[in-house]
Amino acid sequence: MAAIVANVGLGKVARYADLPLTNDILVYGLLVTAGLVSAATLKDYTTVSGMLAGASDEATFTGYARVTATSVTVTIDQANDRTDVDTADPQWSPTSAQALGKLFLCYEPDSTAPADANKVPLFYDDFSLTTPTSGTVTYQVAASGFFRAS
Repeated sequence: MAAIVANVGLGKVARYADLPLTNDILVYGLLVTAGLVSAATLKDYTTVSGMLAGASDEATFTGYARVTATSVTVTIDQANDRTDVDTADPQWSPTSAQALGKLFLCYEPDSTAPADANKVPLFYDDFSLTTPTSGTVTYQVAASGFFRAS
């Protein structure tokens, strides 16, 4: 399965990535393999709380926490009639084992009062690691960014 954009994020990813509000951020998280729902189901969630209320579970390995996206850029490419959205590669440092199946990126409109009910899922990608137990785990964002609208 390839990278997918959540239905609620279609047409909004570039706007959210522009971080239009005072305290808004983009946040990366990881979902475990066990119980992971299909891409068709993931696309239909409109909040992170809804996503996690379903069969999919977020990672819980020791050392895991959601990662705030850094170096967020939105580039309008007039020559190629497209918009690219990019971030720095997120990293985690596991100290226990857990099989991972998917990465997600969401928009948090107010980082001073974070709530999964307000987080909008924007992007999912396969992130298959069987049992990371040490070192640094890095998600490699594509060279063109994680999102391209044309």
